[in-house]
Amino acid sequence: MMLRARAVLLALCLALVAAGCGLAAPGGGDEQPKVTILGPWTDDQEKQFKAVLDTLDTPYTYQGTAATREVLLAAVQAGNPPDIAILPGVGDLVEYAAEGRLRPLGKGAGAKYGRPWQPEAKRIEADLWVPLKADLKSIVWYRKDRPPPSYPAPLASWCIGMGDDGASGWPGSDWIEDLILQTAGPVLYERWATGELKWTDGPVLNAWSLWAGLLAQDPEAARRALLGDHRGRPGGHGLLFVGGCTLEHQGSFARFFYGDRSGRAAFTDSAPLLPSGPRLKGREVSADFAALFGDFAQARDLLTRLTSRRAQEEWGRRAGVFSPDPDLPARKGTVEKQISSRLTDQRVPLCLDASDVMPAAVRDAFYEAVLLTIAHPEAPVRDRLDDVQRVQNAQPEHTPRLTGVCSRPQ
Repeated sequence: MMLRARAVLLALCLALVAAGCGLAAPGGGDEQPKVTILGPWTDDQEKQFKAVLDTLDTPYTYQGTAATREVLLAAVQAGNPPDIAILPGVGDLVEYAAEGRLRPLGKGAGAKYGRPWQPEAKRIEADLWVPLKADLKSIVWYRKDRPPPSYPAPLASWCIGMGDDGASGWPGSDWIEDLILQTAGPVLYERWATGELKWTDGPVLNAWSLWAGLLAQDPEAARRALLGDHRGRPGGHGLLFVGGCTLEHQGSFARFFYGDRSGRAAFTDSAPLLPSGPRLKGREVSADFAALFGDFAQARDLLTRLTSRRAQEEWGRRAGVFSPDPDLPARKGTVEKQISSRLTDQRVPLCLDASDVMPAAVRDAFYEAVLLTIAHPEAPVRDRLDDVQRVQNAQPEHTPRLTGVCSRPQ
């Protein structure tokens, strides 16, 4: 069902591109060419990102969409890719790189970040993508007037929504990823994320069973999560400030959903609250990665300046986002300092979001298995994992695999 939905979305995107609604710069004649940018930020986040772009003195057009991967695929297949594409993960970029569609950013473009923010792939050049924005995961948000317990929380405590302009599955994949990281540790997590560990192996099966057991506490409540948007209602205050739930397993970006109540939210490490209450073994993180699809000097220069200290500081000031650049000065605010300290803590490894580094077909099968587990938490977990493993087995042997997705901050 999910594959058919993606096919419809892809056909729609292709139709829009063919109709001239793509990313091509408008106008002609003597007007200076504009750098075309595709990114994941819409609404207020788009306004904040464009405000940063406006300070860089390069003409541009920006298209923001929650369906970044699908829109980019449609544009590439139509022969009209943007100059710069920004994706919530690097797995898709590896596949585009293997097809020879990416242009080098310039030697040393991402050298300042180090692992895990600058993962490499075998047989792929090292200067084809760069992280623009970082988020901390492996955390749980709570209202300051409702401190969390120090032990695993029941399903009734959790705010869970799978919606993201359609049922997406990724909020549930974050649970699985965090459970694997905290129960099995970063070494096995990395082997799983990069395809070396089977989906049916013990660490994955154990984590998935723990999550299914949590959902099985109230199957009807679990199924309602399929209908809820992880962002809450448009213009509202997120899931944390609506209804009876008191805990939300979301990344650092969740504060944006809380609106003017964000100051009433705090967070803690997720490990003690997860099923089985494991101790903290690592921190899951994510990043939005940018790549060049056109050999346009202005685009390369604009992307270089977007990663500069000046632009990264400006973006943080305007939008409250976090940079993967370890040399930026500490942010003001209690929550901001807590997030920054975890992103730079040398004692605990950071691991990139596993679904973001997987090949697209495997990631999609992962998300589908998540949604099916929520719909039927009592069903055998092994059957779901067998399905995902079959998709992983079907990947061509020459498919590039990322390395270095877990590392202590460098």
